[in-house]
Amino acid sequence: MSVDETARAALESRADGVPAAELAAQFLEFRRWTGSNPLLLVAEAAAAATGQGFLDGIKPAVERFRDAFVATGRIASFSDLAALEREDDDLVAALGARRKRDVCCEIAAVLADSPTDDDLKALVDWAETADHYRHESDPIGSIAGVGLGTVQYLRQLAGVDTPRPDPPLETLLSAVDDDLERSPIDTATARRTIASCEWLAVVSGYRRLEIDRIAWWRATEPAERERIADVHVARVDRDR
Repeated sequence: MSVDETARAALESRADGVPAAELAAQFLEFRRWTGSNPLLLVAEAAAAATGQGFLDGIKPAVERFRDAFVATGRIASFSDLAALEREDDDLVAALGARRKRDVCCEIAAVLADSPTDDDLKALVDWAETADHYRHESDPIGSIAGVGLGTVQYLRQLAGVDTPRPDPPLETLLSAVDDDLERSPIDTATARRTIASCEWLAVVSGYRRLEIDRIAWWRATEPAERERIADVHVARVDRDR
């Protein structure tokens, strides 16, 4: 078999039993627990900026943020969020670490300057045009505390078919590489990890986000996957 055929077979063997298309669609179609609320999407990316887990760190932080600011109507736009004092008691209680608070408010400040008055469109427009290979020069990527992983996660949350360079993806790509006599797969840096995922997507026919979700699925315990799935299902059922 050619390198492409071998790579495709190596990925398919690891995708067996993984609902990759559905997992990707949850992001692409805003069918996750935060829906399409742009304030919550930014808050989730900010809550993830320090590497906490979803169930024990990100979700509780976003819930506190939602309850304190969105549900109460205290903030209704990126402009409102950008104007919050970083030491605001409710913001501290919701997000905790100063880095998360700074990231949340500063991302909102960038997006508030968008020419559109629709916050979701402002987020999506940025996400669709951001260049992950030059993220340091991006207005959001250049924010202190925002690494390439955060940029990519926020783009995923905004419905873009793109991978996040994290350990599960590196592990999956390295496993595929091990099955090949030669390949361009390289996970030495975050950019190379993204490029490797993009190459694998081309030769395998899987979306980049599907490969990302296959990696996440394989790295996550079944019980945790079920708990996370219940979070998203509960939100969809609630909104019906």
